Amino acid sequence: MAAPMAELPVEPQSLRKLSLKSLKRGLDLFAPSHGSSFPLDSESKRIRVGYKVTAEYGRVKNIPIEDTQDKSKDKSKQSSAPLALPGIPESKDSQKGNQGALVMAPPMLPKAPELAMPSKSSAVISVPGSSDRYTSSSALIERIASKWPKPVWHPPWKNYRVISGHLGWVRSIAFDPSNTWFCTGSADRTIKIWDVASGRLKLTLTGHIEQIRGLAVSQRHTYLFSAGDDKQVKCWDLEQNKVIRSYHGHLSGVYCLALHPTIDVLLTGGRDSVCRVWDIRTKAMVCALTGHENTVCSVFARPTDPQVVTGSHDTTIKFWDLVAGKTMATVTHHKKSVRAMALHPKEHAFASASADNIKKFSLPKGEFLHNMLSQQKTIINSMAVNEDGVLATGGDNGSLWFWDWKSGHNFQQGQTIVQPGSLDSEACIYALSYDMSGSRLVTCEADKTIKMWKEDLSATPETHPLNFRPPKDQRRY
Repeated sequence: MAAPMAELPVEPQSLRKLSLKSLKRGLDLFAPSHGSSFPLDSESKRIRVGYKVTAEYGRVKNIPIEDTQDKSKDKSKQSSAPLALPGIPESKDSQKGNQGALVMAPPMLPKAPELAMPSKSSAVISVPGSSDRYTSSSALIERIASKWPKPVWHPPWKNYRVISGHLGWVRSIAFDPSNTWFCTGSADRTIKIWDVASGRLKLTLTGHIEQIRGLAVSQRHTYLFSAGDDKQVKCWDLEQNKVIRSYHGHLSGVYCLALHPTIDVLLTGGRDSVCRVWDIRTKAMVCALTGHENTVCSVFARPTDPQVVTGSHDTTIKFWDLVAGKTMATVTHHKKSVRAMALHPKEHAFASASADNIKKFSLPKGEFLHNMLSQQKTIINSMAVNEDGVLATGGDNGSLWFWDWKSGHNFQQGQTIVQPGSLDSEACIYALSYDMSGSRLVTCEADKTIKMWKEDLSATPETHPLNFRPPKDQRRY
């Protein structure tokens, strides 16, 4: 076993010695900034002043006097009247011999202490190129046109019909593929079917025991799917107007649902942070897409990968591989809950809405495109986009904003008017959707009404001009 090493004796240091060390360290750090305490020597001062003179007057310091006089003679030929500079007396001989000549004193460089104030009798000569370092750099930079796309002009939208009939908040909406009717789900636990053309009530379906948060109509079957806070997902046969299947498995309220466009599967997301995939016919749960850390409140499906996209209160958007049942990618651009998403009907892109901003992403990789150019500054509960590129967003404060999809320009800001007898706090838009043609917009609101909107056909670009300015800087995140 090795012998322990002998410890070196520690030299005792007095308090005075330690304070002197600290003082010396402070002087080494801060002494150069205090010129009064430590005067600089004359040699370093001469070098510093000489460098400044060379930097300031290097271009004109060594110009011969003859060159300046020749240039003054060339300039004097262009002017007919003599110009006398202040401080230089004019002689009669010079007036006779040099008619129209510019009398100038030779350039006198001031001494180092007098750099700021030249003498009154000396004239400062402006030599081309001597003042280039003082010109603004913006004059030298070529102005480049903005690459931001110009918005397409859209006519403003106006409210043309208000439908009353529900006894509670209207929470969800879905359109029939034939575009003849649409259905709405409400907090009064009923589903009502309305005629699109006349706005009249056609049918009322009862069966849920809590408010209905999600609706979807199948394009290949006569089925209507509904989901609500009662943890139930129901399939209604519209030929018999009754429930034919129920899908059990959610542990809490179901907030959203969507149908796959090519496969007979149903996607539901809820407060249990899981998106569940159901076989429509067998009622069996195909898989559970787990990974979110909070409520899944928006979902849509595509025929190609990623086939399922979900947005959650955990501020993330996830792309799912439906075959493997795993996450393909996670988008983390939002800082607050992603409550609504809208898939463009033609382009491979979608928009997502949060309380902080509305963002556009490309598909299939989920690359961030850009933010919308205004901020609604409210909780956005729903959004939809039609084929003409008009994106509509409904807020918690009753604001209904319309955006140009291509550029992100907000061309109209509307505000819903609550039904007479309702509170102003009930001006909230919970759901909205375009019809199949994209020419009508239906909003579901907290004042128990359904409002229908259409374009103002009397508007022209002259009556409603575009007030668009491209952004100076593009926020990437």
